[in-house]
Amino acid sequence: MKNTYFNLIDQSYYFPQEGFDLREGNLTFHDISIKHLIKKYGTPFRLFFLPEIRDKIKRARNLFNRAIKKHNYKGEYHYCYCTKCNHFSHVVSAALKERVHLETSSSFDIDLIRNLHKEGKINKEIIIINNGYKTDQYLKKIISLYDDGFKNILVVLDNKPELKRLLHLLKGTEKKLKIGVRMAINEEPQSSYYTSRLGIRNNEIINFYLNEIKENRNVILKMLHFFVDSGIKDNMYYWGEFQKALKLYADLKKQSPTLNSLNLGGGFPIRNNLGFDYDYNYMCNEIIKNIKEACQNEQIDDPHIFTEFGKYTVGESGAIIFEVLDQKKQNDTESWYLINNSLMNTIPDAWSIHEKFILLPINKWQNEYKRVNIGGISCDHSDYYNSEDFNQEVLLPSFPEDDEEPLYLGFFHTGAYQDSLSGYGGIKHCLIPAPKHIIIDRDETGNFVDYVYRNEQSVEEMFQLLGYK
Repeated sequence: MKNTYFNLIDQSYYFPQEGFDLREGNLTFHDISIKHLIKKYGTPFRLFFLPEIRDKIKRARNLFNRAIKKHNYKGEYHYCYCTKCNHFSHVVSAALKERVHLETSSSFDIDLIRNLHKEGKINKEIIIINNGYKTDQYLKKIISLYDDGFKNILVVLDNKPELKRLLHLLKGTEKKLKIGVRMAINEEPQSSYYTSRLGIRNNEIINFYLNEIKENRNVILKMLHFFVDSGIKDNMYYWGEFQKALKLYADLKKQSPTLNSLNLGGGFPIRNNLGFDYDYNYMCNEIIKNIKEACQNEQIDDPHIFTEFGKYTVGESGAIIFEVLDQKKQNDTESWYLINNSLMNTIPDAWSIHEKFILLPINKWQNEYKRVNIGGISCDHSDYYNSEDFNQEVLLPSFPEDDEEPLYLGFFHTGAYQDSLSGYGGIKHCLIPAPKHIIIDRDETGNFVDYVYRNEQSVEEMFQLLGYK
């Protein structure tokens, strides 16, 4: 019996599974033939499957609303998309079709809000949560949105001096902006530092409110922002920080009648391997249940709940497809597959912070498998990928060097942060061009349509950036 790649996957995981299946021996992604796209567009290419974005929003919203109904919870649930995760127009537009609210992180994000309004994609009723460090320019643009009639702007203070700078800009006016306060959390034990640099120490927030916010006519406290960088996970660390946030919210609510919202920053995880196991339904129920019980014990109203799901919203909609150009055996035990682009350029967080993605071959599932490392074509020794559940090396189909059909590989669930971190359209390491960008969506009849958003970077585009004529 051959030890085929299909047998390996079939015996190791439940397969097929959501988003992945085989058709005529080749991999499909959300029922889209990757082999068809390869024949049509060539490789490498980055793929975005937009319907998955809308489906993710619907799922999370339904789970929270069902939990709210189950526990007779009196607050409302608001789904926000944080634009920093992926700023592309087609991505943000897909999310906005599900009536999400938006979270911003920088000054230029405010210009993005204006552009979305100009295009008719949002109205002035949308809730805009302003996070991140507030430069003076950022604060001025936030105030200008308020002046232009955006009714639901909420400025989350990351540190105490931000309030002074905001009040300085509001001095002498009758403006009254809604604000929130971000609570600094203790990081996970393996972190390089103990307390997050983001937010205000929780033992300072009550006095901060009483001394600097309560009597000020230009601001009104509406939200406590609680953010865990590693996301919403069912472990002792998360629930410990969560309970601290609930205690602070209750204490702050008793001092501030206007406080009515709890922001659960830090998102749901996404699948980064075929063995991924996460009970979204359970977590939504536990979150609502815990908040409800805390509010009953403290005899305060249930707060409105905000989530800022970025990676969860867009991560599983993305994929990057490569061709194996060559294979090398460097010693008796190590083999390499060299792909036709740079991994450092296209999935930068794989090598910088060792993020993991679902790696699958597109074809040759009936071939035997072997252990390999995957290398990019740049001249950097860090341009490789070998992090998988099986071993430090990955298991992929083997094939003879004179095989007529190349092996194609896909990195899946790469829809979040990749282009922002690598600098989309900019100068790439070793001048290796950014791959073409393919969009898949549904038309008005429900059929899939695909098109090129942007072709592979050209020599002329790179030289123009570098100042060559």
